[in-house]
Amino acid sequence: MSAITPLRDEILQQHLHAAIAQVNKVLLGKARQVKLAFTCLIAGGHLLLEDVPGVGKTTLAHALAATFALDFQRVQFTSDLLPSDIIGVSMYERETGEFRFHQGPVFAGLLLADEINRATPKTQSALLEAMAEGQVTVDGQTHALPEPFFVVATQNPLDLAGTFPLPDSQLDRFMLRVSLDYPDASAERELLTGTDRRDLLTRLTPQLDAAGLNALYRQVQTITASSALLDYLQALLTASRRHPDIRVGLSPRAGLSLLAAARAWAMLSDRGHVLPEDIQALFVPLAAHRLVASRGASGETLARTLLSEVAVD
Repeated sequence: MSAITPLRDEILQQHLHAAIAQVNKVLLGKARQVKLAFTCLIAGGHLLLEDVPGVGKTTLAHALAATFALDFQRVQFTSDLLPSDIIGVSMYERETGEFRFHQGPVFAGLLLADEINRATPKTQSALLEAMAEGQVTVDGQTHALPEPFFVVATQNPLDLAGTFPLPDSQLDRFMLRVSLDYPDASAERELLTGTDRRDLLTRLTPQLDAAGLNALYRQVQTITASSALLDYLQALLTASRRHPDIRVGLSPRAGLSLLAAARAWAMLSDRGHVLPEDIQALFVPLAAHRLVASRGASGETLARTLLSEVAVD
């Protein structure tokens, strides 16, 4: 691996670390999950939070929006939600004699798709174009979404009543899938005796704005990934496509997402280059929801198996 490259904008890094510290004050005892969320955000991806209700998924989304001064919209996904409820609709205006497009909540800096798997696949698919291309098309007209545009979706476990599995194409749009899990004993005691999380959210102050976030996007691209590192990444992708227990392996888009996320993880670790450890830290949350088993194993188990079987040269 190459020598450590100093990061060019120290002030931007200071603001970034202040942003992480602020979110960690709201979401107690979840430093790794917060780092994963920031990784996804500054790498230009979208985040899927999968867990039981009440563990802080919505709180994390609110905290990210407030910390980055992003326009925040929340959509509660239900079985009767329509695609137009998300992307908007063209309505005829009698005064002008023309149709005018009325934007839906997807036109936001941060869209919280709450309990996304309670909506039907048709409604879930309304986000595909938005998440992949940063735009929506209605009645043949294309409308650009704000920049930056970040989707945080929450998902209940599929064994809960009234849920629909996300289509593979939808899952592939999420860079990382993260589980917050229950807090440990000390964090839960602080939750029980401390300030209400809703009050804390109202006190959050922006540490970076949209311009700062776009600057972070550009800075992530400067993080070095050596040829040896790319060999390791490609070996993982190839192994996922050839493993006998995996019916559908990782796509090229997944490989690009893994590289972008690894660069962001390295930057958050105050390094100017990617290490194999960065790939390993991100591989399960990036790959588990994309892998389709041929023999019933979970995606997380398959991802960990690939990590154990593919050696670092």
